[in-house]
Amino acid sequence: MYLIRNQTMARTLFSCYNKCSPYKGGKEMSNQILWDCHMHSSFSVDSSTPMEDMVLKSIQQRLTGICFTEHLDPDYPSTPESLDFSLDLFSYRKELLRLQEIYKDKIQLRFGIELGLQPQLEKYFHNLTEDTPFDFVIGSSHVVHGYDPYYPDFFEGRKEFRCYMEYFESILENLSVYHGFDVYGHLDYVVRYGPNKNREYSYGRYKDILDEILKKLISMNKGIELNAGGYHYGLGEPNPCIDVIRRYRELGGEIITVGADAHTPDKIAWEFAKAANVLSDCGFRYYTVFKNRSPEFLPL
Repeated sequence: MYLIRNQTMARTLFSCYNKCSPYKGGKEMSNQILWDCHMHSSFSVDSSTPMEDMVLKSIQQRLTGICFTEHLDPDYPSTPESLDFSLDLFSYRKELLRLQEIYKDKIQLRFGIELGLQPQLEKYFHNLTEDTPFDFVIGSSHVVHGYDPYYPDFFEGRKEFRCYMEYFESILENLSVYHGFDVYGHLDYVVRYGPNKNREYSYGRYKDILDEILKKLISMNKGIELNAGGYHYGLGEPNPCIDVIRRYRELGGEIITVGADAHTPDKIAWEFAKAANVLSDCGFRYYTVFKNRSPEFLPL
């Protein structure tokens, strides 16, 4: 296994591979993804799994490395469960460093975070990421104008199409004020929880606003993730959907990380064989991991 740290080199090899290889799709290739770059442990309020359990399962899965991306969602609305999406960063990093030392000969462990973006949090997140030595920062939209689509209140009394549009519009609002992340997480997260989920959702139906988001991310030199959580949420596709991933590549997008969004050990590297074939079929020959906020391109 080798890696490419430079995007220009990756772009050249993408081009060479596409011209020279007899294999144009994922079905004929032995693709694999050996890094899970989106996972949570008990340092996130919605997981009760000790970090070490996630590490041990990842070793059992024979992964090369993982990146913990614990939740931080300031200004999260009140919930029936009274969830608190704050994060004890000191304890989180201390435990990660401890486990890095114990398992250094078995797996690479990286220090990430998943920021719940909202426009008013721009200054707070800027200071946080400047002052903290993260390897990887996911920017995600969980809260839309005071509501998390996880809860039915977001959809109550409104057409699903309008709710999905509001979610995508809120991403553009976040992108207009904050640039301090590496990839945008689960770009169509809202679809997991809609009344019809993805039965009436497609890239084509939301093409204009999705293209605007993708073009903006590419112009900012930011990536997206293939979030395999869509598979274990019953969508039959990752988040974002396959056509959005394909469109990102068509528009020139190169940075794409892969994560299962696991909160329990059984979901680690969930459907990664499918994910590898999706990337290949969409025109990717590499996936991305981050170290010290810099992308590394690993061949499928």
